[in-house]
Amino acid sequence: MNKRGLFVVLEGGEGAGKSTHARRLRDWLAARGRSVVLTREPGGTPLAEAVRGLILRDWPEGMDAATEALLMFAARAAHLHGLIRPALEAGKDVICDRFVDASYAYQGAGRGLPAERIAALERFTLQGLQPDRVLVLDLAPELGLARAKTRGVENRFETESLEFMRRVRAAYLERARRDPRRYVIVDASQPLQAVAAELQAAVEACL
Repeated sequence: MNKRGLFVVLEGGEGAGKSTHARRLRDWLAARGRSVVLTREPGGTPLAEAVRGLILRDWPEGMDAATEALLMFAARAAHLHGLIRPALEAGKDVICDRFVDASYAYQGAGRGLPAERIAALERFTLQGLQPDRVLVLDLAPELGLARAKTRGVENRFETESLEFMRRVRAAYLERARRDPRRYVIVDASQPLQAVAAELQAAVEACL
């Protein structure tokens, strides 16, 4: 029977470099001879990606916090069922660009949804599963939003206010401070190689 794979999540605000560093971590682990799956949230499977499209789209009537949170967890349930759990059980490492902390940061701190409601959805959906390591790429919202704008087409999260993104950042940092055993905060304003080195060291400690 295969040993459960390593579950690593990258979190942070817009423009922090999560996708770039998720790919680099995947390549670094693969070079060590490990079997690695790279994925993202919302999304990761065909069903979850379809729900992602609903979440990121601008709707004429808007989207309230409860709808957004329920869609996020619907996508997450499909993702866990269709990819994350099977990969981990097969002994593969999973590198995920965002996971449940994003719901506490964006729908919770950002939108104002009570944390206990998110926690109830977390218990129902995750059934006790937790990442082995959560890497929080910390970046000033001003810089993150400016970086996001250079990527071209923006989704509706990338057009949120600076105050919204400040609440998101504060939530990530607070969650990381509460559980320093699993969370590692990395200064994402550093040069790319410096950030990559810190992330690799944090994952190395789990191997």
